[in-house]
Amino acid sequence: MIAVALRNLRHRPGGFIATFLSAFLGAVLLMAFASLIDTASGVDAASNESLITTAGVGGGWCLVIVAFAVTSTLTLAVRRREEQIALLRRVGATGQQLRRMIVGEAVAVALIASAAAVPVGFVLGRLLVSLMKDTGQVAAAVDAAFGPIALGVGFGVTLLGSLVAGIATARRTAAPVGTKRARPLLRRIGAGLFLLTGANCAVLTATVMDGKGIDAMQTAGQAGIWASIGLALLAPELLRLVTAVLGPAVRLFGAAGELALRPQPSAVMPVLLFTGIATGTVYMQGIEDRASSGEVQAAYARDIQTLNYVVVGMIALFVAIMLVNMLIAATTHRRREFAQQRLAGATRGQVIAMVALEGALVTVTGVLGGAVASLFTVLPFGSARAGQVWPDASPLAFAVVAAIAVALTGSALVQTTRRALRGPATAAVRA
Repeated sequence: MIAVALRNLRHRPGGFIATFLSAFLGAVLLMAFASLIDTASGVDAASNESLITTAGVGGGWCLVIVAFAVTSTLTLAVRRREEQIALLRRVGATGQQLRRMIVGEAVAVALIASAAAVPVGFVLGRLLVSLMKDTGQVAAAVDAAFGPIALGVGFGVTLLGSLVAGIATARRTAAPVGTKRARPLLRRIGAGLFLLTGANCAVLTATVMDGKGIDAMQTAGQAGIWASIGLALLAPELLRLVTAVLGPAVRLFGAAGELALRPQPSAVMPVLLFTGIATGTVYMQGIEDRASSGEVQAAYARDIQTLNYVVVGMIALFVAIMLVNMLIAATTHRRREFAQQRLAGATRGQVIAMVALEGALVTVTGVLGGAVASLFTVLPFGSARAGQVWPDASPLAFAVVAAIAVALTGSALVQTTRRALRGPATAAVRA
């Protein structure tokens, strides 16, 4: 079955594009941050501390989000091939053989993506070191390095994440026909653990870090990221709740509205992550800017702000790309479904309207969930830094973040749907 996996990659590369992009971008970020540890060898103590701190914070956050992204896209890629897997079962393939094939594909994609990420990670790592020099965090004489730690972390974590994701996906997909699917208990337990971790960081920010100035950013930023991941794991439940509330309004759009009431929860996850992380960071920095106005700042204050913007900015960019990537992959997979709807009498306009309404439900769920996750950062940091739980901040920044999420989701869904509707419906059904 490993040979089958390699042939699948060679003859059907389009089915693995989403997984490849997630693994590639994740490996780039991991290599870039890990290269700071290579650079930290043999430098002065202050530069060493700044480099190690940046690598630990940035790499740690990236590790969790990258693993999350790879698992999501790999699951989507395998689901797109349900007919092929069913055919393999009918010709005698066992569950163990199918699992080996799926895991083999995941590992092969991870290896190719990691190899392709080396030159980009090398350049990005040098840019990070250059930025840290410009802001005084690293001595000007320090030379950027890209060595065994960067390569080991990039290849090792990407391979391990893909292997775990492949095993988890294979267990669900390669089960015998008729097997009752397990309740999503592990997903909910994981969500609870992430939310508890975020709540713990929020409490530490409001108590232990109260009066510690800009140092409170370290725990406040983590609180929002952990909470965003926890709520993203609860995407199916959140989407059902929003659909139940907005269902009557959606039904007003007729047949398109009725068909739109079963959107895909996987699309909610990247929207929620993007909104939660971006909103929490923007408002946290705004609170810090107002609180520090007129104060004499410690020498490392600017360093922490720079680190905060760079790390979270890179993560937000990765999540935005993951959002578009997953939406395009999921919508392209529905080409046959769209063709069947057209053969049943639906027009192209009705199909596009259905997808647009699904996108609206997904976006509302993701934006609202992200707003809640951002409160894990904003409220405790406002209490610790400004002395008020609800900070004096304009809603404009959140509106901008929400508008970006809407634009990314809407454009990815509608444009991909239009491409999927090209050509005769009969040809798409036979494909």
